[in-house]
Amino acid sequence: MKATLDYILHLADNALILGQRNAEWCGHGPVLEQDIAISNISLDLIGQARSFYQYAAELKGSGTTEDDLAYLRDERQFLNILLVEQPKGDWAFTTLRQFLFSSYQQLLFQKLTTHADERLAAIAEKTLKEVNYHVRWSSEWVIRLGDGTEESRSRILNAIASIWTFTGEMFMSESFETASGIVVTELETSWREKIKTSFAEANIDAPDNTFMRSGGKKGIHSEHLGFILAEMQYLQRSYPGCEW
Repeated sequence: MKATLDYILHLADNALILGQRNAEWCGHGPVLEQDIAISNISLDLIGQARSFYQYAAELKGSGTTEDDLAYLRDERQFLNILLVEQPKGDWAFTTLRQFLFSSYQQLLFQKLTTHADERLAAIAEKTLKEVNYHVRWSSEWVIRLGDGTEESRSRILNAIASIWTFTGEMFMSESFETASGIVVTELETSWREKIKTSFAEANIDAPDNTFMRSGGKKGIHSEHLGFILAEMQYLQRSYPGCEW
C-alpha cells in the first residue's frame, strides 16, 4: 500500500510543481495567444495533480484530503523529480522543459492505461489527450526556436545545456515505482528517439554522456522547491482549515 501511495504522490507532485512553475508565466507570455496556452497547460497539470491527490487521499484514509497532500506536506515529503522544480528561466527553457517532461509523461501514461490498478489506468487515459497536446505544442516551439534566428537558436541551446542534466532522473527507478509494476527504464529508448527526432528538425543535437542529477524521488530537492512551497502553501498554513 505504501509503495502505491508513494507512486501516486510522485505523479501528483510532478504535475503540481510543474503546473505551479508554468503559472508564473501567466500575464508574462511573449504574446497573448502563447500566454493563454501556457496558462492552460498549467491548469491541465494542476487538474492532473488533483486527480492523483484525490486518489492518494482515499488510499491514505483518516480523513485526509487532496488539500492536505498539496498544502500540508513538507519539502522532504514531496517526491517530484528535480526537473520540474527548476526556475522557469526564459521562454526557451520553459518550452524545452515542457517538451522533455511531456514526452516522458506521454510514454508513461500510455503504459499506465493498461495498469492493473483500474483507478490509475482511468486517470492516465483521461489525461493522455491533454499530454498529447502538451507534446505537440512544446515540440513546435523547440523546432521554431532551434531553426529560427541566431538569438532564438542561442537561447534553446543554452536551455539544453542547463536542463539536460535533470532528464536522467525520469528513468532512474525508485522502489515505489518497481513495487507498483512500473519499469521507467523501459521508456528511455523511446523517449530519446522522440527527442532526437524533434531536435533533428530544429537542427540541434542532444547532449551525450552528461552527468545526471537525482534525488527528487527520494525527497532530496534543490533549494528551489522550498521557495515554491513557501509561496504555494502560505495561505493554508497561515489560516489552517480555511475555506473559500
